[in-house]
Amino acid sequence: MTYGFIGTGNMASALATAACRAVDPREIYLSNRTADKARKLAEKLGANLSDNAAIAGDCDYIFLGVKPQMMADLLTTLRPVLKQRKTPFVLVSMAAGLTIGTLAEMAGVPCPIIRIMPNTPCAVGEGLTLYACSAEVTDAQEKAFLHLLSRSGALEPLSESLIDAGSAVAGCGGAFACLFLEALADGAVACGLPRDKAQRYAAQMLIGTAELALQSQQHTGALKDAVCSPGGTTIAGVRALEEGGFRAAAMNAVIAAYERTAALKQG
Repeated sequence: MTYGFIGTGNMASALATAACRAVDPREIYLSNRTADKARKLAEKLGANLSDNAAIAGDCDYIFLGVKPQMMADLLTTLRPVLKQRKTPFVLVSMAAGLTIGTLAEMAGVPCPIIRIMPNTPCAVGEGLTLYACSAEVTDAQEKAFLHLLSRSGALEPLSESLIDAGSAVAGCGGAFACLFLEALADGAVACGLPRDKAQRYAAQMLIGTAELALQSQQHTGALKDAVCSPGGTTIAGVRALEEGGFRAAAMNAVIAAYERTAALKQG
């Protein structure tokens, strides 16, 4: 089984890194518009440097790691190669806003398609990848796909109609969390804590709180209340966040990301 990644940007590189922990890196092939970027990643992972045509012609799974605006041109270029194939292959797209139906039209070749929405923590095995399969994807093909990304973190099948909403929080939310983490660290630095400690404390607190929420399955409001003693320090901080419109801003960020995805669908 061979796996090709066309495009080695941040997200595709994170997935390729995880994939190389699940299968022999020599089964992974990488290409990028800037060949030197793919070469450096291939050397780091022990994978193979390749090109778009070779990946499209030979790999069993073809990961399309290009921007949505570039997908039509890429698939138009690859179409003649895909049409000549004698062996089965699966297209895997991580492009925001492009539905399975749209991807099938762009490819112009009947084939199984898996649409995924991963996030960058996949690189360290703590990611979340939402995915939806076209009707042509067999159970064996889905199983092989899940094995390939098994070291990336959680994988969750989701109705394609909900993929965009899920991605707005699971994918885009990572950037929002980084802003929050940075702001927490800045606040601690303003209080006199050294920067390296402030960054580490904030990051570990977020990891621990997220794990507590997942394992306890308690409502986050209850977890918040457990930290807020009457007249204490934490409730004073919560009040400051509420005065700044923190929750509304977070909600609006997710909604804005979702609406941008919808705009991408319309071209």
